[in-house]
Amino acid sequence: MKPHLKTQLTNVSDQPGVYLMKDSLGDVLYVGKARNLRKRLSSYFSSQSGRGIKTTRLIEKIDSFETIITETEKEALILESNLIKRHRPHYNVILKDDKRYPSLRLDITQDHPSLEIVRKIKKDGALYFGPFTSAQAVRQTLKIINKTFRIRKCRSRAPKRRNRPCLHCQMDGCLAPCCRDVDRDEYHAIIQEVIQFLKGRTPRLIKKIRTEMMAAAEVQDFEKAAMLRNKMFALEKTLEKQISVTTDFKDRDIIGLARSLPNTILTLLYVRGGFLVGMRHFHFTETLDSEPDTIAAFIRQYYAQNHFIPEEIIVPLPIEDRDLMESWLNTRKGARSYIKWPQRGEKVKLIQMANQNANNELKDVINANAQNQELLQRLQRRLKLSRFPDRIECLDNSNLGGSNAVAGLVVYEKGRPAKSMYRKYRVKTVTMSNDYATMAEILQRRFKKKGGSREPYPDLLMLDGGKGQLNIACEVIDKLKLEHQIDLISIAKKDINKKETADKIYKPGRRNPITFGKEPDLLLFLQQIRDEAHRYAVTFHRHRRTKSALRSQLDTIPGIGKKRKQLLLTHFGSIKKIRAAAPEEICQLPGINIKIAEAVKKALRG
Repeated sequence: MKPHLKTQLTNVSDQPGVYLMKDSLGDVLYVGKARNLRKRLSSYFSSQSGRGIKTTRLIEKIDSFETIITETEKEALILESNLIKRHRPHYNVILKDDKRYPSLRLDITQDHPSLEIVRKIKKDGALYFGPFTSAQAVRQTLKIINKTFRIRKCRSRAPKRRNRPCLHCQMDGCLAPCCRDVDRDEYHAIIQEVIQFLKGRTPRLIKKIRTEMMAAAEVQDFEKAAMLRNKMFALEKTLEKQISVTTDFKDRDIIGLARSLPNTILTLLYVRGGFLVGMRHFHFTETLDSEPDTIAAFIRQYYAQNHFIPEEIIVPLPIEDRDLMESWLNTRKGARSYIKWPQRGEKVKLIQMANQNANNELKDVINANAQNQELLQRLQRRLKLSRFPDRIECLDNSNLGGSNAVAGLVVYEKGRPAKSMYRKYRVKTVTMSNDYATMAEILQRRFKKKGGSREPYPDLLMLDGGKGQLNIACEVIDKLKLEHQIDLISIAKKDINKKETADKIYKPGRRNPITFGKEPDLLLFLQQIRDEAHRYAVTFHRHRRTKSALRSQLDTIPGIGKKRKQLLLTHFGSIKKIRAAAPEEICQLPGINIKIAEAVKKALRG
């Protein structure tokens, strides 16, 4: 134990709170909570026996720690989650947000709501269902709903007025609130059925529809009875595809776990109304937490993201502070939820099912990592690289006639894209279309570590271009004296006019491109990285170009901000009408005086 840490430890409080472990650069390595801060922190440094490899590695890196005292353990629990989100420490369990996964959004505050597919869950009063494991899964669910329930299919937040119904209405698949006077209560009754279906209450919904069908038949309303019969048959067909796993028809989430360092897989089974309706895998690496702590950290982060909290959360291992966790869940849900570790019965079989799926996913992850490792080893041999290409960066430029020039840098680690490390660059010094000068500027900005940039150097840097781009990169790298730390290659597209059959890979000091012979998968891998860099740079360029195209003349006028700009355009309708208005008329608007009105007229006149 370092002497200054020992001194700092003697001053730590024995109250509940949160601790942050930091390295010599001040970066947060790990965030944890404790009922007794002094006791918990002492446990890290007191004994070396029983420590794992990761714990030992963490302790070696610790240069200081910071503690935050809280009134209660529950406050420490909430603060810990907030600090993990803020600092994203390397050794904590970090649950990625769900923006990659689609969900269904239903705004029940509208008179005639419709379902829409979204990738971000917000606290906006709407109901969210999901996230679904894939876009195909959410579209299939939406397709079933659209065929079974007569809600509107149009994508607008509110139905746009139409002169006549659309094809969906003519096929009796929509009540058409866009052109008909549809009773709000009648429409929301259908919406409640949709909500029951999405919550997995299909058996209860089928029972309700059967009762309504029999009642309609008794009063000889056979048209309504036939419609309800068709709806019931469609729901029964959907129910046949679901697996019944419990007999008490409760909502549960079952967590399964599989670990083979450095990989940890958590599998979540969704059981709604006794039926297994979905499954998701969560992959973590380099986590310091033990298996029970990993499960607890997952629960805190997952259910903090506005996900549905079921009546029971079944865990494969006993977790610390279960009562505290249940209290936190109940505060979020507004109703009672339980975290259970069953020892017998059908719930144990559910855990076994979740663990089995987690183990299968872990095997797939290990096999994929092994394949990536083998591919990178072959790439190192084929390209005769001086180091193993664990981190590969690829740079590409994008502009249109020299305007809105940008560059995109993508990063691949261990053969997979590391999207959190992607970087965008706006070209600052090059005003014309000059790919070489742009490349030189961006490379200098990337590798000239101003202000102590902590991003690691790549093992392999790839440029989208030919020998010219490669020579520019060599000059920059040599100037920065990094030639012994970074391997360089460039990739150029095949020239069809010269009857070339494959893209070309160039390397410094070699005149001819590298051929891959019986290993075309290596070239395909490099092409995938190049295409990803091209997509990233072009997307950024289009975003900037669109933004500049939408820029109004009003944006250049001193004193005209976002609110005044919106006020002027709302009142007058267009720039042309503002230009035609007199200063006295403009200054009638709230917040605009005669001085600003004259500035507007002068700017628009020019």
